[in-house]
Amino acid sequence: MATTSACCYRPLSAPPLHRQLRTAVGGRRRRPSLQVAAATGGGPSVKAATDAEFFQNSDTRPIMLFDGVCNLCNGGVRFVREHDPNRSIRYIPLQSESGRKLLQRSGRAPDDISSVVLVEKDRSYIKSEAVLRIMGYLNLPFPQLATFLNFVPLFLRDFAYDNVADNRYAVFGRSESESCEIL
Repeated sequence: MATTSACCYRPLSAPPLHRQLRTAVGGRRRRPSLQVAAATGGGPSVKAATDAEFFQNSDTRPIMLFDGVCNLCNGGVRFVREHDPNRSIRYIPLQSESGRKLLQRSGRAPDDISSVVLVEKDRSYIKSEAVLRIMGYLNLPFPQLATFLNFVPLFLRDFAYDNVADNRYAVFGRSESESCEIL
């Protein structure tokens, strides 16, 4: 019979939470990124189905999920495409059926369009972590800038991200179509 702690129903043999939150580099504590839905709530069948559909052996590139009616987001996709000559990232609007499936795989509500999401085969990133991860795929100097910005605490990066995201329609407007031209 496994013993459990009184506060959180995890086996006592599991590492303490503060050790689980440490990163492999530098031992700094960080908020865990989104794990695939198999670990959080979408179940193994959702992960297996989306892996089969989106991450085949012939194409394992990460997928950037973006708000397809947001002018700022559409401009961001165009910017990323211009600075990613190797086409290392695929793009799918959050409002599409594929976007909803991938949101669910990432442990988020299928209708949540509050954040850009970068879906890789084994995990997903949101908000500022997604932006910095995307910057790592671009031409110079963006990977170096992402490395520098990683020194800014996550709560500050996400605070800035949330302020821009909350005001994106008021400042940049909405497009009439459901998604930008990404071909």
